[in-house]
Amino acid sequence: PPGTGKTLLAKATAGEAGVPFYSMSGSEFIEMFVGVGAGRVRKLFKKARENSPSIIFIDEIDAIGKSRKSSFQNDESDSTLNQLLVEMDGFGTEQNVIVLAATNFAESLDPALTRPGRFDRKVEVLLPDINEREEILKIYLNKIVLSKERSIDDYAKRLA
Repeated sequence: PPGTGKTLLAKATAGEAGVPFYSMSGSEFIEMFVGVGAGRVRKLFKKARENSPSIIFIDEIDAIGKSRKSSFQNDESDSTLNQLLVEMDGFGTEQNVIVLAATNFAESLDPALTRPGRFDRKVEVLLPDINEREEILKIYLNKIVLSKERSIDDYAKRLA
């Protein structure tokens, strides 16, 4: 669902790995003019390869990766999706570029995107429950000066 921290999780992954993080929203690829989106995909992947190891994160991938209909339309989103598929197929084991994506509508993605070797692993990120919120808050509360009257656990519990 929206607001669960999918983008933050991707940024944290890059931070923990100590690698460059390249992020774009799927809607940023879509333009009125044919070829612009595909060009942006090529540019993003070229930059990531030049600075590998790196992580590419595509938020709202459903904007370019919606399931294609059986009609033979060739619009901008189709050419952008095709370029994304080509770039992902061009990765070898020596590339050291990881591609992560997020969507609120996984069921609407094109099967070509979710086949093995592409976005074939799914991690569902749900809203945290009260105990999980408490644990998250403790991480941040450790970094600030608090009154000695209460423990970090007390503050975290009240805030959660």
